Amino acid sequence: MQYYGYHRTSTKEQHLERGITEIEQFCNSRNMNLARIYTDQQTGKNFDRPGYKKLKEDALRNGDCLIITEIDRLGRNKGNTMNELRYFKDKGIRIMILELPTTLTDFSDTSNEMADLMLEFINNILIELYTTLAESEMHKREKRQREGLEQLKARGEWDKMGRPRVMKQEDFNVEYERVKSGEIAPFQLMKALNIKRSTYYKYKRQYEMKKD
Repeated sequence: MQYYGYHRTSTKEQHLERGITEIEQFCNSRNMNLARIYTDQQTGKNFDRPGYKKLKEDALRNGDCLIITEIDRLGRNKGNTMNELRYFKDKGIRIMILELPTTLTDFSDTSNEMADLMLEFINNILIELYTTLAESEMHKREKRQREGLEQLKARGEWDKMGRPRVMKQEDFNVEYERVKSGEIAPFQLMKALNIKRSTYYKYKRQYEMKKD
C-alpha cells in the first residue's frame, strides 16, 4: 500500500503549510511511509485542478490510501465530491479524512464483518453530512460576496470592483487634459499610456462625471 496526501487552499494568499504538516505528522505518528503530498491553490467548486489530476492519473492505484485533512479540502461541491469518493471506492483506494476519526479505523483485515459494515455505514453518513456543510458554506460565502458587491455598486464605489485599475484616475486626468487642449489625439494618448480603447473611454467618463 502506498500512502499519498492531498491538500488544497482556495487562493494563493492562503498557506498550504498547515495542511501539509498535519498530514505529515499523522503519518509519522503511525509509521506510515508517505510517498508524496499533492497540492493545489484554487477553487474547490470543481476538480479541474493540476495537482489533483496528476494525483489521480500518475499516483493512486488499487490498494493505495489517500489522506486529506478535511472533506472541503477535497471539494466544496457536494455532488462532485461524492462522485470522486465513489470513484476512489470503485478503484479500491481508501480515503482517510483526519477530521473524521471513524475513517481512520480499518476493520477490513479482521473477521468482524458486522463491525466493518457498521463503520462503513457511519462513515457514509458523516461524509454526506460534511460535504453538505462544505457546500452550504461555499454558497454562504458567495452570497456575502454578491451582497458586498451590490453595496459597493449602490454607493458608486466602482473602483473597488473587478480588476485593479491600470492607473490612477488622477494621473489619467492630467494626461487627458492634453487631448482636451488639442495637443494630441485620443489614439495617441491610448498608445502613450498603453491602454485599450475601452479603458480609455472608461477613464474619460469618470473624468467628465467629476467635471460635471
